[in-house]
Amino acid sequence: MEIRYHGIFLTALATLALTFSAPSNANNEQQVSPVVDPQIARTDIDEAQIDSDDFEFGAYGGVISIADFSSTSLVGAKLAYHINEDFFSYFKYGTATAGETSYEKLSGGAKLLTDEERDYQLLDLGIGYNLKGETFVSQNLTLNSAYYFTLGVGTTEFGGDDRFTVSVGAGYRMLLNDFVTVQIDMTDYVFESDILGDPETVHNLAFTLGLSVYF
Repeated sequence: MEIRYHGIFLTALATLALTFSAPSNANNEQQVSPVVDPQIARTDIDEAQIDSDDFEFGAYGGVISIADFSSTSLVGAKLAYHINEDFFSYFKYGTATAGETSYEKLSGGAKLLTDEERDYQLLDLGIGYNLKGETFVSQNLTLNSAYYFTLGVGTTEFGGDDRFTVSVGAGYRMLLNDFVTVQIDMTDYVFESDILGDPETVHNLAFTLGLSVYF
């Protein structure tokens, strides 16, 4: 009987010891420091923003491929109104001088157009849609940018006649600061021409680089 009571006493003593030691182990686990203490430094980014000005005026220059009359330089100007962040309307003017056709070069002197009729002038009124994004120039410099698509109608004065023109284009714009942008455009000017005989639909593809300001 004495041995039995002695065993019960030892069991109770062991249970009591485990009860008081458990919180101590938990506290020790909570006080353990992590092996790796990450230190993440935040990088300050200088990001250009467009001011609240909605009007845009710019100039551009590039190359236009005039159907049947080779490629030539193109210069012009544009005025745009940004309706909201997604849509904008624009008016564009451009001028170029058409080169010679293959027939004129091979004939050795025969001219299909006079010098005045070779003047190529376009007027384009349309609307565009922006796909906004960002361009990471460096680790500390991020510039707002956008891809955009345009659709317009207008007239092309060429060959001594005014021709109704439809334009379809795409471009990329990048903001250098709060009010100056640089853009690259590709535009196809489509109209009906009868200069070489039977009327046909011709495509005049232009690639231009421009600089604009907001006001």
